[in-house]
Amino acid sequence: MRKKVLLLAVLIFAAGMILTACGESGKGSSSSSDSGGKKEEKTSLTLGTGSVGGVYYPLGGEMATLWKKNIDVDGLDISSVESGASVENVAKIQSGDFQLGIAQNTTMFDVINKTGEFEGKDMDDVVVLGALYPEAIQVATMESAGVDSIADLKGKKIAVGPPGGATRAAAELVLKAYGIEDGDYEAFEEGFGDAKDKLQNGTIDASIEVVGIPSSSTDELQASTKEVKLLDIDGDALKEVTDNSDYEEYTVEADTYDWLDEPVQTATAMAILIGSKSEISDDLAYQLTKTLVENAGDMSIQQAELITKDDIMTGIQDLPIHPGSQKYFDEEGIGE
Repeated sequence: MRKKVLLLAVLIFAAGMILTACGESGKGSSSSSDSGGKKEEKTSLTLGTGSVGGVYYPLGGEMATLWKKNIDVDGLDISSVESGASVENVAKIQSGDFQLGIAQNTTMFDVINKTGEFEGKDMDDVVVLGALYPEAIQVATMESAGVDSIADLKGKKIAVGPPGGATRAAAELVLKAYGIEDGDYEAFEEGFGDAKDKLQNGTIDASIEVVGIPSSSTDELQASTKEVKLLDIDGDALKEVTDNSDYEEYTVEADTYDWLDEPVQTATAMAILIGSKSEISDDLAYQLTKTLVENAGDMSIQQAELITKDDIMTGIQDLPIHPGSQKYFDEEGIGE
């Protein structure tokens, strides 16, 4: 009997130890998960850009080169990669796949308001390091397509931008303003380079892009075909676009392109530099912003001329800004 009691006591004690260990293991796992969920500061950074043929892609490559040349930080390496642009760049910064990215400020307004592609989603690690340049909604077609206005695009084949970018939402917004709904046209989810090729060979009738003006791919298309036509977004349709988005009215002046005969009315957003608040240290963010602003003239891409102290906070004042970038703005009296 005493042996049975002793054996029972041993079993109870052993069971208690196992449960305690499991409990502590569970706590350790939770703690590890919590700490594992926290990102660590990095010096090897990936910069998400956009599709080949747009401005984000070459600009990203030039910015990466500029930073590596001018910032003296041990282990600093910045890789610029092609992506679906704004929406994908935000998502991949939040997930830790990217540390930097280029996006539209309209996309970041969706992020902080949890609307559009980010409805109900928490993207609290994505912050802004500075504004870059204005970009316009450009609706391009060919003279031979027989399209004189956006209203004529009903029933047509239209490139609406690559998956993961903000162009798709802009295209739908513009078409809807002209009474053209999903199903009223054939959508092609193409990067700007592929859209240019499809316009040239007649596969599509029009391409809607949100792109830095002037667009090199549009110039190349005109050089090859001599028949590029840009369509106006104007009147009540333009008002509907601006009333239902963060886009603002914008005019592409006739001298923007050598071949453009008259101004084109459209809408604009700002291209901005975004990054990870947790994976980019305050000191590195400070240097990234300072170097970009003060050395933008070393880049060859035309849009670099628009990256200046006067405009570095245009369109981002209401967005979360990286503390390191804010330190630079404060030191320079920018935004006061």
